[in-house]
Amino acid sequence: QVQLVESGGGLVQAGGSLRLSCTASGSSSSINTMAWFRQAPGKQRELVAAITSDGSTNYRDSVKGRFTISRDNAKNTVNLQMNSLKPEDTAVYYCVGSEGIGLVVLYQYWGQGTQVTVST
Repeated sequence: QVQLVESGGGLVQAGGSLRLSCTASGSSSSINTMAWFRQAPGKQRELVAAITSDGSTNYRDSVKGRFTISRDNAKNTVNLQMNSLKPEDTAVYYCVGSEGIGLVVLYQYWGQGTQVTVST
């Protein structure tokens, strides 16, 4: 069993920054690719950024140049640094993990989510 716990969400003004963190516990050695998804009210859940165990990354176009995903394999953590935040970034952000390898995988493990709200 794998548990993912997020932290770092909150309320920030447009143009500000937030850093989300996620710690994996339990059978975390089974996790390879990790990622952040988000879901805004009334919208579908979408992939924000993903990172493989060897550090390859991808981002959705709308966050490129503003968000950075990173991980520390020794500490079983993954982070999402979010800069130049916009109101449209407002959503619940989920940390997810996959036993798959690569950037195109199915995600078996999901955290509870953390709210990010960007005000105008």
